[in-house]
Amino acid sequence: MARYLRIRCIVKTQQTDAHERIKAICGLTPDGSHWTLTHEDAVSQIENRTCAFYIERPRDRRHDVIVAMDVRAHKYLKTDADRDQPDELLFLPACHHVVHTSYAVPGPTELGAAQDRLEVAEEPGYRTLPL
Repeated sequence: MARYLRIRCIVKTQQTDAHERIKAICGLTPDGSHWTLTHEDAVSQIENRTCAFYIERPRDRRHDVIVAMDVRAHKYLKTDADRDQPDELLFLPACHHVVHTSYAVPGPTELGAAQDRLEVAEEPGYRTLPL
């Protein structure tokens, strides 16, 4: 069963193309500790159905995060409410947590470690998605 996790903030790149602006997504575990996944790891988690992500907008409106593909066949994250640009994700606040140093953000080779951290990242009231 996939974990359903809320994205609370993002880490942006310096790129100008909206499809390449998200470097990592971040959230909180039930105990209040911080989790983070690189953009590539998040795409992989969604495609493997290990995790599903969502954001909350004002008035408790939830939008699921999906994987889309741009015209150059690059995969990127956006919400189901977005059109071509990941606007809803880009409106989230920037994450300034210390884990975002260049050595602490999990990379593709650390996917197993990132998955282990996410095993406890369920939020109260999460929704389990079928595989």
